Amino acid sequence: MCDVVIVGAGLGGMSAAYEIKAALGSAHRVTVVGEGGLFSFTPSNPWVGIGWREPADVQIDAASALGRHDITFVDSPASAVRPTENRVQLQDGRELQYDYLVITTGPRLAFDEIPGLGPLAGYTQSVCTTAHATAAWKAYEEFLKAPGPVVIGAAQGASCFGPAYEFAMILDTDLRRRKLRDRVPMTFVTPEPYIGHMGLGGVGDSKGLLEKELRQRHIKWITNARIDKVEPGVMQVSEHDAHGQVLETHALPFVYSMVIPAFTGVAAVRGVEGLVNPRGFVLIDKHQRNPAFPNIFSAGVCVAIPPVEVTAVPTGAPKTGFMIESMVSALAANIKAAIDGKPATAEATWNAVCLADMGDSGAAFVAIPQIPPRNVTWAKQGRWVHLAKVAFEKYFMRKIRSGNTEPVYEKYVMKALGIERLKPGTQPGGAIPPR
Repeated sequence: MCDVVIVGAGLGGMSAAYEIKAALGSAHRVTVVGEGGLFSFTPSNPWVGIGWREPADVQIDAASALGRHDITFVDSPASAVRPTENRVQLQDGRELQYDYLVITTGPRLAFDEIPGLGPLAGYTQSVCTTAHATAAWKAYEEFLKAPGPVVIGAAQGASCFGPAYEFAMILDTDLRRRKLRDRVPMTFVTPEPYIGHMGLGGVGDSKGLLEKELRQRHIKWITNARIDKVEPGVMQVSEHDAHGQVLETHALPFVYSMVIPAFTGVAAVRGVEGLVNPRGFVLIDKHQRNPAFPNIFSAGVCVAIPPVEVTAVPTGAPKTGFMIESMVSALAANIKAAIDGKPATAEATWNAVCLADMGDSGAAFVAIPQIPPRNVTWAKQGRWVHLAKVAFEKYFMRKIRSGNTEPVYEKYVMKALGIERLKPGTQPGGAIPPR
């Protein structure tokens, strides 16, 4: 009997638990290490932050859901991973031995890299966790009593730009519905070299699409922006040219601000030689396996992916929910192969599909593969994207409740986007986006 330990109970961790258990059956043990006892559907956090969802709408009791499938849940975060000893130390003092380890921790939120950034020790809000999004909603409720300038965006080194654009758009939509938009000047701040870069070097005409949307919504923007510090009611931003030289500095007043921070790896793995890169992200090969420790696999935001291109102000490459499902399917198949004494063959498709809600509309971005040159690249806008994101939320919440192991990524979403279903490791020759 083998012990498979999964560190992290988010999108990647819960999906991995179900897929690995389904692949291995009752002959092997699967244990999930989490924190707080709840699974949260992170993509819905912008809606929580604006009051369009309650936290309970996007959270599920992890232990109960996993227990129905004979998967053990341990409610204590990992404090250290010891790969040379095949064990994980927990914050409550316990240790778990493993034959195979899956790291799906998500990121550490690096608010500390910018003075005054973040909801705990700073002056900006976040939607990176459901707890942060709940606090953002409470701050927004207070803001509505005395509206004023708003600054939304992402910090230098960020790799997750979709939620920043989403939050700006749905905030604009909500304020218009409340007849308050005329009292709220809005500025979007981003390290991207241009609007719609998305950490991907652009996707189709994402630049034109998002610039047009921001103009129509009267949202000003600053690109190649580095947030130097945040003070009460003022964000200090330096704007750079293409060579990284400072062009202009801005003191942006705000009454309300939400900023996506840069990410790093979590403390439990940072500094482990051979396991992670200097930022603490887990190193993996094309089979989602760590090259130095072949019994360790990883998926999700915590994996190391190089930037798509060098930018004047640092940006990272995103890892979307659809990509994470593909990673999980690959690692589950490869763990089973390893236990069966067979070589690893499964590979994730590494395609970027982003559904960004705009409240009254939405934008979809498809990059296949994520790193150029690409076979498919396009951006489309319409009411159908908003509906697709709602459907994906309902699908994934049902998946976590039921333990369904079939990924929606290829069978449903890719088909809906007009892209043929793929075998792992292959790429399509082309696609026609929906009209």
